[in-house]
Amino acid sequence: MAPETPEYVEIEFESGIPVSVNGERHSPAKLVEVLNAIGGANGIGRVDLIENRLVGMKSHGVYETPGGTILMYAHNEIEELVLDRQTLAFKQIAALKYAELTYDGLWFTPLHEAIDAFVDNTQGPVTGKVRLKLYKGNIISAGIKSPFSLYREDFATFGQEDVYDQSDAEGFIRLFGLSLKVRALNGLPVSGLSMPKPDYSRFKRD
Repeated sequence: MAPETPEYVEIEFESGIPVSVNGERHSPAKLVEVLNAIGGANGIGRVDLIENRLVGMKSHGVYETPGGTILMYAHNEIEELVLDRQTLAFKQIAALKYAELTYDGLWFTPLHEAIDAFVDNTQGPVTGKVRLKLYKGNIISAGIKSPFSLYREDFATFGQEDVYDQSDAEGFIRLFGLSLKVRALNGLPVSGLSMPKPDYSRFKRD
């Protein structure tokens, strides 16, 4: 049974690689071992799922990956802070294909190597520390810091400041709304679901 009080853990990354837990540096294997013990004690990383196997059948899998679950959560948190919007969005798409290739045993393939190169290219700024709160199977972010953070509170304001003029948004609002304006001028519904359905009854079968 997980304890009634939460436990906090801090993980440090250097160029995407986890290097320490709670200020103590470890080898990759030891680091996962330490996080397995911490996560397991707090009910982290238990997964019960239905899998789609390569051969076409479904299987029922029950896994316990406390250390891996904590590392993935922490890594995603720091990427959210340091990667730009487009890179982060594409990386999430690539991650699905990477997982599929790995699951299917297609490790030594050109596509796997190509995705590896993309991942390596994105990991330079993934450096810093992530603090997590673990409580009864839940992982909650409790703080992130990185020298490569793209977040600036004074830039991300909805008020007036020197870096970003709110009126600049008017241009792309007009452009993004242009297709809707054209549809309205042509008397077309916004949704394709509202358009008339074709009458297939007039097509004769041979």
